[in-house]
Amino acid sequence: MFRNYLTTAFRNIFKKKGYSLLNIFGLTIGMSCCLLIFHYVSYEKSYDDFVPDSKNVVRLRLDSYQKGKLAWQSATVYPAIAPHLNKDYPEVEDFCRIIDANLLLSTENNMLKFNENKGYYAEPSFLNMFGLKLTEGNSKQVLDGPDKMIVSESMAKKYFGNEEPIGKKLIQRDQDQVQAYEVTGVFKDFPTNSHLDIKYLVSWSTFDKYLRAQGDTSNALETSFSWYDFYSYLKLKPGVDWKKFEKKMPAFCDRYINSQEWYKKNNNKAELYLMPVTDLHLYSNYNQEAEVNGNGQAVNFLFLIAVFIIVIAWINYINLATARSAERAREVGMRKVLGAARSNLIRQFMLESFLLNLVALLLSIGVFMLLLPAFDRFLGRDTFTHFTLTPLYWQLFFVLFILGTFLSGIYPAFVLASLRPIIVLKGVFKNSSGGINLRKGLIVTQFVISVVLIAGTIIVYQQVRYMRKQKLGVNIDQTLVLKGANSLQDSLYGTTFQPFKTELLKQPEIRSVAASSNVMGKEIYWTNGTRRLDSQNETSVTLYYMGIDYDFVPGYEIKLLAGRNFSKDFKTDEKGVLLNQKAIELLGYKNPADAINGKLARGRRDTLTVIGVLADYHHQGLQKVIDPMIFLLTPNIRGFYSLKVQTTNLPQTIAGISKTWDKYFPADPIEYSFLDETFSQQYKADQLFGKVFGVFAFLAIMIACFGLLGLSAYNVLQRTKEIGIRKVLGASVQNILFLLSTDFLRLVIVALFIAIPVGWYVMHSWLRDFAYRISIHWWVFIIAAVIAVLIAFLTISTQAMKAALTNPVKSLRTE
Repeated sequence: MFRNYLTTAFRNIFKKKGYSLLNIFGLTIGMSCCLLIFHYVSYEKSYDDFVPDSKNVVRLRLDSYQKGKLAWQSATVYPAIAPHLNKDYPEVEDFCRIIDANLLLSTENNMLKFNENKGYYAEPSFLNMFGLKLTEGNSKQVLDGPDKMIVSESMAKKYFGNEEPIGKKLIQRDQDQVQAYEVTGVFKDFPTNSHLDIKYLVSWSTFDKYLRAQGDTSNALETSFSWYDFYSYLKLKPGVDWKKFEKKMPAFCDRYINSQEWYKKNNNKAELYLMPVTDLHLYSNYNQEAEVNGNGQAVNFLFLIAVFIIVIAWINYINLATARSAERAREVGMRKVLGAARSNLIRQFMLESFLLNLVALLLSIGVFMLLLPAFDRFLGRDTFTHFTLTPLYWQLFFVLFILGTFLSGIYPAFVLASLRPIIVLKGVFKNSSGGINLRKGLIVTQFVISVVLIAGTIIVYQQVRYMRKQKLGVNIDQTLVLKGANSLQDSLYGTTFQPFKTELLKQPEIRSVAASSNVMGKEIYWTNGTRRLDSQNETSVTLYYMGIDYDFVPGYEIKLLAGRNFSKDFKTDEKGVLLNQKAIELLGYKNPADAINGKLARGRRDTLTVIGVLADYHHQGLQKVIDPMIFLLTPNIRGFYSLKVQTTNLPQTIAGISKTWDKYFPADPIEYSFLDETFSQQYKADQLFGKVFGVFAFLAIMIACFGLLGLSAYNVLQRTKEIGIRKVLGASVQNILFLLSTDFLRLVIVALFIAIPVGWYVMHSWLRDFAYRISIHWWVFIIAAVIAVLIAFLTISTQAMKAALTNPVKSLRTE
């Protein structure tokens, strides 16, 4: 019996090749799109899954409240927190801490030198907690003492080539010291799907040794509750619920942090929170994140789009199968007369549905594998990841396939199997009103999704364009930024930088040179408690500090609202500061003029005088709020050098800069970039989301059109005689076209009324993640509606025009 079903199914599939190919094509596109999006979503959600017992590993987050208001949320915390939690709470099995180790490294012969910023000072427990796999070295000894370092395989290759790296030394050459690190281990390149990017680790005791050499006698790494630069991880014991454990954090903070005299005096409060390590990439976007993280909401949106696309493809199958039902009605009637039971017919049609879906599945897997490298490049990944889907997403896809195949096949099967042979053999065939309404409902669903996707694509484009085109309050155009030199000691650097700057300015293509501790687009980590001295009971607030020279403000064309810029004519400017508008508001000044000559206390140190107020500018992308900033005069700051250059002859200009650099800083490698390009990198994730959203929105609309094509073909088939009679009675082609298009356009209009509120809610939720965002305008949905109506009309009109041009004699020739 099954063989007979199979033979009949193949015969029917090959009999109507065009119908079969249209079905297979639509299903293949839908399944391929679903697999590609699942690949993206699966990869984004796979971050840090490689960590052993990852569900038990959490990272600490610190929130600071000042004057009763949330001042900042940081991914880093005080160094003493993790060891105290380990000591006080039996729920903690282990802990580890890391802190940035940005080093200027060279080989012993100084032949190779690089600025390295993808490494950390790390406690030995980090290796086991994060499952770091050593290819060389003993995991119990590689970080067990000072001046030890382990490197990744790629970093070992970069510095030592094919030579054995173990026992060799890498030399740190910076302004404070010349430090030799022994390479004690090599580890497999750290997985790219991690919230950390690690090329090397330096032993924790090296950092402790460095602090003691700087004069620390307080054992700050174990006792400090005032220095929040440390990523701190806890490994909880099996069975411990991290959410319940988190509820113990307020008592811990009150005991160790909020009870401090400084906190009580300034009405400050600290709060601690936990987050599983597997959630960090998508759901942690706080101050001082180790790397730029993803967007969990955007990933979830794309997951829904994948489901919508494959659902649209199956809706198409239903509509196309239904469109062919009149054609197969006589076949069903004849088979019933010859003794076929209803269950036999259902099995027959279900088998045909399964075969079409199976062919589409095999083709879609092939298309998926073929497009995967190109798709990875489209996503902006540097190399092909060789990552496909995690087992969970393969299982989810096949569950969707089985469910979708069954549901998309069962409706046409029941419709056809329920036909009454006496009626259909007389040539009278008409679907029930319930079936017609179901098909109309499916079309409405398709176009609701399509309009939401069109409107969403427009809104994402508008938001990204708004962020890129919005005035920053600072001129970053034609700015070449050099990473500052670090090898010279302070005494030598002070007498080297100014001649370097003077010689650069001799090049006619360079208009200005400014030095600063930071540049736009890079997060400021230098913060300090600052308070007013001219107001009674004024509490301390956290300000974001930048060291700048005399040329920074004019070089970047930052607007001065009150007072003046730093000047060499005023010796007192060594104790002077500039504030931005956010800072004067936080400090309680009513307007910029009131802040001039105001006295500020920085921590427990010297008194500072406000000499000028700058207009707020966007130091980071428009996803983030403007921070309260304070600028200190530091003429010889060595963080970054900003050069305003003419772009007419860039290769020659850069060559001249490199020559001057090598003359004054021979021990430092030159690193440069254009500021507008690096600043735009902050929008990379949002631009990528927009590209992916737009491409798959277009494909979803295209697939939806197949369904509309099927339903319009069915409608034309049902109304063949009516069309013939109307033409005989004088109806024009335009009349017929209008008649056949009206019903479908009504469905599209109904879809619009549903799609507009749904689309507004979805995109409003997405926009809430941006500190500075566009408003959603009504005309976006009008444009989406016009596009949807035009696409629908063009799709429908192909069948309608064909029917309108058919000779009525053929239409009326029936019995």
